[in-house]
Amino acid sequence: MNFKELADYDRAHVWHPYAAMRNPIPVYGVESARGAILKFWDGREVIDGMSSWWAVAHGYNNPHINEAVIKQLEKMSHVMFGGLTHEGAVVLARRLVDMTPQNLQKVFFCDSGSVSVEVAMKMALQYWRAKGFDSKTKFATIRGGYHGDTWHAMSVCDPVGGMHSLFSGGLPINYFAPRPRIPFGGEWEDSDIAPMRAIIREHSNEIAAVILEPVVQGAGGMRFYSPRYLEELKKICDEFSLLLIFDEIATGFGRTGKMFACQHTRGVEPDIMCLGKAITGGYVSFAATLASEKVSDAISDSEAGVFMHGPTFMANPLACAAANASIDLFQNGNIIDRVLRIGEILRSVLESARGFDGVADVRTLGAIGVVEMRENVDMQKTQEALISRGVWLRPFGRLIYTMPPYVATDEQVRRIAEAMVEVSSNPL
Repeated sequence: MNFKELADYDRAHVWHPYAAMRNPIPVYGVESARGAILKFWDGREVIDGMSSWWAVAHGYNNPHINEAVIKQLEKMSHVMFGGLTHEGAVVLARRLVDMTPQNLQKVFFCDSGSVSVEVAMKMALQYWRAKGFDSKTKFATIRGGYHGDTWHAMSVCDPVGGMHSLFSGGLPINYFAPRPRIPFGGEWEDSDIAPMRAIIREHSNEIAAVILEPVVQGAGGMRFYSPRYLEELKKICDEFSLLLIFDEIATGFGRTGKMFACQHTRGVEPDIMCLGKAITGGYVSFAATLASEKVSDAISDSEAGVFMHGPTFMANPLACAAANASIDLFQNGNIIDRVLRIGEILRSVLESARGFDGVADVRTLGAIGVVEMRENVDMQKTQEALISRGVWLRPFGRLIYTMPPYVATDEQVRRIAEAMVEVSSNPL
């Protein structure tokens, strides 16, 4: 099929994420990608300011990850993880245990970030069942969050303003506190945590765990909030003996300027942590759910005696090889310094958009830059305007934002930010 035939068939038959099949907005065919550059079918090249939904942290066609995957492919592409193991999984588990909070000693490999959240929630439910508290079947979280598109993950996404409000009434009903009001770097006020404290005090006999994205709410609105919120929340969870789950799928592996966003706090350790996206450098769908020994011991000592979950492609050797190579780069490549440099450029350029009539806010943290408009943007027209400037972004709602690959050069980051400023000056 030539490129036109491919495009026509795609439009008629391929259902893209968050898209209609009747008169869908255009999609752009990618022929190849290298570093931070996507090459379209028509020959145009654009700088990818999205890291392919925040996963391709080391850029496309990274030689180190390529080599690791090819070497693994020569050994085996897959082997079941039930009753078997392999070197890549063991090495990866050890590295994740060593680099995450100290209490997280057990690693459960998953197929995707959303499944990692499902696993975390399932662990919490099975933990309390093992403890004899069958009534603890609900979760508490904050509005404005996003945790994935699978069933229980959707139940802790914002039920009103989030992407899954359509399913309200069918999803399990959980408890939602207002989103944190105090921004990252703002002066703390105890009133910010008070609504969550009230929910937990009233419903602790029903709540299995509190789950939230630490410091940065991603697809729910790209908001940055005070790490002090997490510190106070941990105290409340300890007081009422609740489990605390951190969803670091988007924030993990350097994106916020720390290797993990929870490291912005003064030593807060969750009971369960979800990792994904950049774990493989965007090469393979893969994730991990890490748990404390408290959680694993309770489940292991229960009547069931096992954790009741087992994906077919759990600990896929190709994914483990990519993840180990990705972690090599995180640990040996001065990644945090690069993230902070990207943040400096984004901040210096995007700040000029703050005074525009259509702009409500400009904010940056680590390698994340956000221009929030006062009105929803037209995704199709805005993308076309960005592509004409040599930049690929995917705005949503009122947000024009970027999470560029860490390999993007200073000039590429500057071009991304300048394009954001230009389109926000004349919103479409």
